Amino acid sequence: MSVYTIAEITIKDEDAYKEYQAKVPATIAQYGGRYLVRGGEVTTGEGGWNPGRIVILEFPDVEALQKWATSPEYAPVAEIRHRAADTKSFIVQGV
Repeated sequence: MSVYTIAEITIKDEDAYKEYQAKVPATIAQYGGRYLVRGGEVTTGEGGWNPGRIVILEFPDVEALQKWATSPEYAPVAEIRHRAADTKSFIVQGV
C-alpha cells in the first residue's frame, strides 16, 4: 500500500535550501519515491492552517519510506535541510 509523507516547511536559509532541493530528488527516486507536491501556491481552507510551503512525497510502502529516511545517501542531504529549514511532517497510508 502506498504511503505519503506530508511536510510543512519554513525556510530559514534560502541558499542552503536550494542546495538541498538540488540534492534530494535523486535520493528519493533511489528508494522508489516521487514528488506529488513540491511547493506551489497554498490556499487556506478550514481551520485557519496557512502553511508557507508544503511537500508531499509518495513511496510504495512504509518500508521504502523508512529505508530512504534512514539511508546513508539521504543522511548528509538531511543535514542540509535541518540547517536550512524548520519542518513539521507526518506519514499517512493511502488507499
